[in-house]
Amino acid sequence: MKNAHSISIDQLTETLKTDIHSGLTNNSIEKRKADYGLNLLSQKKKTSIFKIFLNQFLDPVIYILGGAFILSILFNEILEGLAILIVILITVLIGFFMEWQAKKSVEALQNLVHTYTTVIRDGAQTKVESKFLVPGDLIILETGDITPADARIIEHQGLAVKESILTGESVQTEKKLEVLASQTPISEQFNMVFKGTIISRGNGKAIVTNIGDQTAIGQINLLTQQAKKSITPLEKKLYQLSRWLIWLTLGITILIAITGFLQGKDLLLMIKTAIALAVAAIPEGLPVVATITLARGMLKLSKKNVIIKKLEAVETLGSTTIICTDKTGTLTENKMEVQKLSFHKYSISLKDLKKPEFLNEQKNSFPFKKLIDVGILCNTINTETEMEKGDSVEVALLNFAKNSGFDVWEIKQNHPEKFSIPFDTEMKLMVTVNSNQDKYVVNVKGAPESVLHHCEHYLCEDSILPLKDPENWDLQAQDLAKEGLRVLSLAYKEVSEKPAEATLLKDLVFIGLVGFLDPPRKDIRDAIKTYKDAGIKVVMITGDHPETSRKIGEEIGLISPNSKPNSVLLGTSLEEQITRSKNHDGSLLNVAIFSRMLPKQKLDLIEYYQGHKEIVGMIGDGVNDAPALKKADIGIAMGIRGTEAAKEAADVILMDDKFTSTELAIRQGRTIFENIRHFVVFLLSCNLAEIISVAIAAITVIPLPLLPLQILYLNLITDIFPALALGMGKGDKEIMKRAPRDASENIMTRKLWIATVVYGLVITSAVIGISFYGFVYKDYSGVIVNNMAFYTLVLAQLLNVFNLPNRKLSFFKNEVISNYWVWGATIFSLSLVAVAFYTPILKEALNLVSLNTEQFLTILIFGGISLLITQIIKRLGLIL
Repeated sequence: MKNAHSISIDQLTETLKTDIHSGLTNNSIEKRKADYGLNLLSQKKKTSIFKIFLNQFLDPVIYILGGAFILSILFNEILEGLAILIVILITVLIGFFMEWQAKKSVEALQNLVHTYTTVIRDGAQTKVESKFLVPGDLIILETGDITPADARIIEHQGLAVKESILTGESVQTEKKLEVLASQTPISEQFNMVFKGTIISRGNGKAIVTNIGDQTAIGQINLLTQQAKKSITPLEKKLYQLSRWLIWLTLGITILIAITGFLQGKDLLLMIKTAIALAVAAIPEGLPVVATITLARGMLKLSKKNVIIKKLEAVETLGSTTIICTDKTGTLTENKMEVQKLSFHKYSISLKDLKKPEFLNEQKNSFPFKKLIDVGILCNTINTETEMEKGDSVEVALLNFAKNSGFDVWEIKQNHPEKFSIPFDTEMKLMVTVNSNQDKYVVNVKGAPESVLHHCEHYLCEDSILPLKDPENWDLQAQDLAKEGLRVLSLAYKEVSEKPAEATLLKDLVFIGLVGFLDPPRKDIRDAIKTYKDAGIKVVMITGDHPETSRKIGEEIGLISPNSKPNSVLLGTSLEEQITRSKNHDGSLLNVAIFSRMLPKQKLDLIEYYQGHKEIVGMIGDGVNDAPALKKADIGIAMGIRGTEAAKEAADVILMDDKFTSTELAIRQGRTIFENIRHFVVFLLSCNLAEIISVAIAAITVIPLPLLPLQILYLNLITDIFPALALGMGKGDKEIMKRAPRDASENIMTRKLWIATVVYGLVITSAVIGISFYGFVYKDYSGVIVNNMAFYTLVLAQLLNVFNLPNRKLSFFKNEVISNYWVWGATIFSLSLVAVAFYTPILKEALNLVSLNTEQFLTILIFGGISLLITQIIKRLGLIL
């Protein structure tokens, strides 16, 4: 039902054919269940385990390896084929296992508890499972209930609802009964309650108007499912690199096969060598190592309460340039706190009260003590357990009294309540009458303008004076509101006899004003500074009031106290600003806070950032955040208070609900990308050396330095482990003091390609050098020359790992030298070569023979010289 807020209750009951006293009849309920279905949100079809497995094969590198496997089988080279197949299976199984584990972790987080609603049907009150509600049902709402469907309120007593899940606004919404205009936005539909929101105070009855996908949350859920996820930056970069290597592979394969044939060499051997080199050109270790490195980062973060749902999300965090975050509960504590008190001619801030000597002075002040008393007595919370689900303002008043050294429950006990008027949205105040020995005290709290209307006097230090200028108090209230505070006023009067209801609010004494704020989390300011140092822009997106948003923004260091007014933008102005920005007005990129934002506007803003080539991270917890979480390059949801819709849409879940946990994830992501760069350079330079060495041998008289199975053995064993060790590196400690990478920057930059080619050529020179030395100068046999070249390549490749640190760093003190995984991998790889020599089957397959001491010394000299030459080139500043 549309616009239920804009018609009278009589029209509503007539349209829905229901009764405001007895509800629906049982006969009509069954028909409506058949017509409207269950009160559930539609869910996107989950990816099956089989599809997750198949998706791992959708990679250009896997395509090439698959082609090489098929060719090996066709040429009856079973060993080569099996070696390639093992690489494919390792890559696929690791990717599948990690994604499947993440999927299971997320499913375990889902709330499986069935919810029930109190409903009146056929005149009888009963409880039904919420999913069986239908339009027209008459439901009863109590404090602490989660609203089961969208409904129009028909009666209530002081009903207030927390709607931050839907609107993003931290302040609870006071409910009313009057009919509203049809164009009233959802955040101002005060006569409605919405599915998923929480009843924070009072009680009432309402008629269900919409269920399931037709609810406000249901519509957002559908919007979330329509939002398309962009391919991650790492996926783009690996795809571009893989595509480039595919063409390189085809070119090299064809060229070497033709060249060798024209040189008169054995055609079958050249075809087999070309296939092996095709595999060498594609560093098949790349997807394996990239997957394991990302998986390790994912597991490392899970131990720090950061759950990554998909491997690539780890790296995407590292390349993030903008973090968009909601305010309530993410940057703030998601609970109200007394921030400021305003009495006659003076104000007190929370900072002042944290000074023990100042607090002791105030405890002797009559206005301060009276404000504490009224805050405790004019309060619906009567026990410690009720504070967990109580009204946030009332909880704040009790906490303030406790923190100021007052015994809340003793004051309650010594002043028993005799009569009360619950908070009324028309009067905008609440009243209690409490006994105080032989007197009665009337305690009042409410909106300043409402309370002042009933006051004839005000409290001034130890005296009570006539209230002649209530306008001054109004101005003070406005000043507090401009600071982003929610303002409440308190008043009282003492009488000797129990007051009649008609005279209850006459001749009250005004005490003062209390300003409340949902305070920022203590660790947020440092986190914001860390992001600024890292060149990451933090943007607050909230449904809250602009002044409240500005206040929080100033306190956490997001904006300065003297920042320009346009640093905070209303959601209603977003479309106009986006249009202006398209016309080369970049002012929107300078806005740090967006207030009163709706779900569609959040989506538009993220699309705008992405259109400006920004990598956007979005942090949220409510259903209203879900579309933006899905659209962002990296969606981050809260694990404790986050809704299931938010968790489902997100890529990352913060299990401790801490904004600061994203800093750990971004640091890990940046480190992973740098590690990926290291091992890509390592693998490509090593494989390039193999290709060039074989290509030179193919057009000269020297024997092939590498045979097909030797190439595959190198790539499968001696390349992967050092590369994997590089992926385990802890990274640079200063990595969060660098600006984010350009989003369009490839894994391999021009400088890295130059370094890769130089590394490859130096290794090649060592391999070809020892081949010429052995074949031409020493006149060794072809098999001896081949073995010497093979061992030289092994040694030069393993030493090549120490070439990777930046030339500005000391050779003896850098992240690679200090990485014990690298040393372990080097020793392990050398051991595998030794195992191959001493294992008869492998020795025969790899065509290995015994060498003498002189030949091994020659291998050590040529292999060691490759490292020395590269280091000289680096120290001369010719490469990175």
